[in-house]
Amino acid sequence: MGFGLDKPQNVPGSGAPAILIGLFVAFGGVLFGYDTGTIGGILGMHHWRDLFSTGYVNPTDNLPDVTADQTSLIVSILSAGTFFGALTAAPVADMIGRRLGLVASNVVFCLGVILQTAATAIPMFVAGRFFAGYGVGMISATIPLYQSETSPKWIRGAVVGAYQLAITIGLLLAAIVNNSTKDRDDTGSYRIPIAVQFAWAIILFIGCIWLPETPRYEIKRGRPDAAARSLAQLRRLDVEHPALLEELAEITANHEYELSLGKATYIDCFKGSLGKRLFTGCALQSLQQLTGVNFIFYYGTSFFQNAGFSDPFVITMITSCINVASTFPGLYLVEAWGRRKLLLFGAIGMAVCQFIVAITGTVVGTDNQAAQNAMIAFVCVYIFFFASTWGPVAWVVTGEIFPLKVRAKSLSMTTASNWLLNFAIGYATPYMVNDGPGNANLGAKVFFIWGGCCFICIFFVWACIYETKGLALEQVDELYAKVSKAWQSPGFVPTVSFQDVQEAHVDTRRLSLAEVEGEATRKKSVVYQEGEGPMGEKQYNA
Repeated sequence: MGFGLDKPQNVPGSGAPAILIGLFVAFGGVLFGYDTGTIGGILGMHHWRDLFSTGYVNPTDNLPDVTADQTSLIVSILSAGTFFGALTAAPVADMIGRRLGLVASNVVFCLGVILQTAATAIPMFVAGRFFAGYGVGMISATIPLYQSETSPKWIRGAVVGAYQLAITIGLLLAAIVNNSTKDRDDTGSYRIPIAVQFAWAIILFIGCIWLPETPRYEIKRGRPDAAARSLAQLRRLDVEHPALLEELAEITANHEYELSLGKATYIDCFKGSLGKRLFTGCALQSLQQLTGVNFIFYYGTSFFQNAGFSDPFVITMITSCINVASTFPGLYLVEAWGRRKLLLFGAIGMAVCQFIVAITGTVVGTDNQAAQNAMIAFVCVYIFFFASTWGPVAWVVTGEIFPLKVRAKSLSMTTASNWLLNFAIGYATPYMVNDGPGNANLGAKVFFIWGGCCFICIFFVWACIYETKGLALEQVDELYAKVSKAWQSPGFVPTVSFQDVQEAHVDTRRLSLAEVEGEATRKKSVVYQEGEGPMGEKQYNA
């Protein structure tokens, strides 16, 4: 496959339109990453601390600051907004479509940016953080949904993984802008970094005007002609091309097979195979947060500042650069190695790094220059492992494992799980790390917690993550129906054609997928020949 981006020779048409559209949609991740990265730097800006302080003085530098309670609220309220935004994304995406869902989320996000930019006190700033988070939550659930429903199966992992690349670029841009304005002694120190977000929002909003709706959504809404036009644009094929008609027919047949089993409500998402997949997706997204990555990007500047590191803003820029660069090998390896191997590799590497940072900071201390250098080095190595594995692959897996009838609902709940843990970590971290009455004052010991969670990730991947590399979204249903253990999934070869099931008029309501396949094969293989028996009656021979 070359660098992992070469189209297989037996696939007609072109993958370029779908890839370019998927990469553009991934740009929405810049909003997510930039908004996440901005707050960490703003919390360390002296003018912002002085302006928003309500009388508290930080004992570390004896300067006005916000309290641990206020810091928790300011940081975590965005994640609270994203939690509800992610849950809202499902009904919005099913009601008005994936494309218009992105437009709506963009509008909500801009409202939040306006409030934050205008704020000079904590209440309005918090309100702006909530609405910005609401928009980001809708975006974070809708983008992988759109990408997975439009991308060719041979490159789907890399396209969906590009969403994480955009997040890392947003984090890097936030670090650069924060570093450029941190020394300003006016409101521009924080208003400029916040207002820059309008540029990212406008780019995404304008681009959405020309985006096609996903063919799978059009099929879901009963519009086959619109689905054919959308797929033709994505594959650069004529609407009458046999390959396009074949792909569209399989999408349609799979959807009709799903509907024959009954419509899916939110409760149905928790039952049987759907419940197993929902648990996998929610646990994967939760564990992605528990690896500790957002501790570094939310509180990294403040943590390094309070720990006595010489230039925490520069350290944040370095970690952000590594975050971006390390995502590229992940986009290749997700198709070359597959999902399971890459997640296992990342979990092991992250666990080792987190424990080394924790042991170094605890045993040697953060006031030792050699210890500081070692901690920074292994934080950077940890970021490499995260950015090339769990960063992109968590979004890839959750975008692939759900059937069409529940995809929007289930994907919104898995994304909400990500943001729920994001909220919990954002809220709890100041109490866990900071010095002061009522706080745990863990300092560098907090890395033991992240390392322990990374260790849990190893066993979770082995037991729960199915290998979906190279499968069409419709074939993932067959994988879950036929393979009961995740560790048995590598090497699975699909055999079901949902078109055959549809053409054979098989009653699917009380049969397993394997039985449905067998019944369809039997009916298809029977050829009836009409003739007359010895008594003149009609006779049918197989």
